Amino acid sequence: MDGIMTPLGWTFEKLGRADRMFKGFHQRNLRRLKKTNPFQNHTPGAQDVFIATFAKSGMNWMMQIVTQLAWRGKAEFQHIHELVPWPDCEAFGPMRGFAIPIGIDSVWKASPEHKRAVKTHLNWDLIPFSEQARYIMVIRDPKDVFVSGHRFFKESFMGRGLSTETWIQLFQSEHFPIGGSWALNAAGYWAERHRPNVLVLSFKSMKRDLEGTVRKVAKFLDLHLSEETLSEVCAKSSFAYMKRVESKFEMWDLIPWRKHTSMIRKGVQGGSSEILSIQQQREMDAFFMAELKRLGSDLPYEEFADITPGVDSALGVSAG
Repeated sequence: MDGIMTPLGWTFEKLGRADRMFKGFHQRNLRRLKKTNPFQNHTPGAQDVFIATFAKSGMNWMMQIVTQLAWRGKAEFQHIHELVPWPDCEAFGPMRGFAIPIGIDSVWKASPEHKRAVKTHLNWDLIPFSEQARYIMVIRDPKDVFVSGHRFFKESFMGRGLSTETWIQLFQSEHFPIGGSWALNAAGYWAERHRPNVLVLSFKSMKRDLEGTVRKVAKFLDLHLSEETLSEVCAKSSFAYMKRVESKFEMWDLIPWRKHTSMIRKGVQGGSSEILSIQQQREMDAFFMAELKRLGSDLPYEEFADITPGVDSALGVSAG
């Protein structure tokens, strides 16, 4: 990565072709996923609780909530992926074997509620659907997604060769290298919200009311737990607790000599000003509201994102 991707990123950025480089990367990856979908040999069952998010949108948080609910607040593990399958990572060669295979059933059968979380960052059309399974989608403010993802991938992947301005340009495209289009992903999840076995949550609401979120998820999974158990799940799903046991959620270090990146960084809503200027925040809000409209989605953007002052939410344009 340091020997090839960083100088390659610098070169393509200087030539003004970073967008084209990553467009090819994304299109090849999408074709591979459609041809060899990591879920193609799995038939979802009542034990499966699919947790689907765009990258850096609260995945670890929701995995912890579901896992602790399934184990009645007593889930113990050295790493979350000892209990939670992540078939997506099998498509990325260096990460094969990082998570428990989805075909292993001994772990979820040992859980008191016979449930397990299944992690995926795929868009809805690539996730296998079954009336028996449950699906929880978490959507986060794209500005916060960008800030969290920018810091994470800058150290762990290929960000060092690209400026923040180039990362913004890539993020506001259909071929962002880590997940593609935020708008397409969010619109796809939102369109399925009427299914009885689909629950769409905002990161924003999770931050506002953790206890309410835990209770809502427990009800959605038809789990009838004691008040003591629900309190234990809330305690183990708090930011303070998860930060203390952060190593249990860490990613594998793809580049050993790089600075280790935090998976439980700040977990805040509305923290995009760390990197983005007010004008950049306005432009990002306007861009994604316009994209959702272009896609024909009625996703209420303001319920998931803090709209920057100066943006006309009706028109999806920046007034600045």
